[in-house]
Amino acid sequence: MGLVVQKYGGSSVADAAGIKRVAKRIVDARKRGHQVVVVVSAMGDSTDELIDLASEVSPVASGREFDMLLTAGERISMALLAMAIKALGSEAQSFTGSQAGLITDSVHNKARIIDVTPGRIQSSVDEGNIAIVAGFQGVSQDSKDITTLGRGGSDTTAVALAAALDAEVCEIYTDVDGVFTADPRVVQSARKIDWISFEDMLELASSGSKVLLHRCVEYARRYNIPIHVRSSFSGLEGTWVSNEDPRRARGSAGEKSQQGEQSMEQALISGVAHDTSEAKVTVVGVPDKPGEAAAIFRVIADSQVNIDMVVQNVSAASTGLTDISFTLPKSEGKKAISALERAQGTIGYESLRYDDQIAKISLVGAGMKTNPGVTATFFDALSNAGVNIELISTSEIRISVVTREELVDEAVRAVHSAFGLDSASDEAVVYGGTGR
Repeated sequence: MGLVVQKYGGSSVADAAGIKRVAKRIVDARKRGHQVVVVVSAMGDSTDELIDLASEVSPVASGREFDMLLTAGERISMALLAMAIKALGSEAQSFTGSQAGLITDSVHNKARIIDVTPGRIQSSVDEGNIAIVAGFQGVSQDSKDITTLGRGGSDTTAVALAAALDAEVCEIYTDVDGVFTADPRVVQSARKIDWISFEDMLELASSGSKVLLHRCVEYARRYNIPIHVRSSFSGLEGTWVSNEDPRRARGSAGEKSQQGEQSMEQALISGVAHDTSEAKVTVVGVPDKPGEAAAIFRVIADSQVNIDMVVQNVSAASTGLTDISFTLPKSEGKKAISALERAQGTIGYESLRYDDQIAKISLVGAGMKTNPGVTATFFDALSNAGVNIELISTSEIRISVVTREELVDEAVRAVHSAFGLDSASDEAVVYGGTGR
């Protein structure tokens, strides 16, 4: 058997009992003949606790020392897990991200992987060890400082190692049984998806589905690494994320959609995602002439802030001015506003509006562009639920809208039901608390 990479989230290793349970699962995989590399997150909510502690010490905690602090959580997990595996009679060695060869750029708090040189990991597994790697972290190629990959970065660590080690599969263990048609914490009747393409999963992840980080899916698609999302609390098969449905090779019903037999060109809805972690910025009174939008978004880019949806209003004929709205992570809202305020004299806008009480709802699936009924059903469902829409964005396989945060749960349930995604069988089980 070949090499497998397993990643365990914080809810899976939240306490000593969880660590022991995970250690047994890892040892069982090794006994089946696999070489095993494990990526582990910090225990439970320990990263959030470190962030809270840092904010008490310094209101502007960030950069190099912040990364040094946050990586402590994963180092604790990796050492404890290695100890638990040894207690079961197997050999294990733990490695930090830098020791594992995760080379990144120099952007602290959200570094990107440049290269992976897993020589020490490969040597360790060749010697019969189970290699335990601290997720979420690496080392800067230029400064040699410790860096972090951003929240959920352990997923990306796992897929990057799987690609570098030519693994058969990257198994992402979490506290739900796979990828569902909606967040089971919001929609208890959500159905588990047996297989989903990289493209659909990327849209779901980018739209707020918490079970996989979008950067992880991007990396897996680029290097064609199959991902198996499953629960560390059960032995059930989870969701396969890959180019091709693996059930076809096994001669099962993999060629059928999650909703049974459908015509070839009928829209196949993968799921409904929502995101409450974004805020909306509106730049009011922008001169409607070439270069103004570019100037605004250059300021945002220079501040290392990622944006999501962008909408520009029609210019007012009497004034020649327009408004430009965009969404961005709440955590970066103050940074973006400060940067735009400093550039007001250059850009020439009138004012800024900031709103962090919004939510994004997205419908994802293939064939939307050629099925006009999908759009009508989506907006009918929102209207019937009394949900007002503030922004709209579409792609060939996604429709996203922004509405008020307090309406998001009802909106998700309404859209989920409108597209016949509700399960008639058992309710989705959430074993832990965070979905990561």
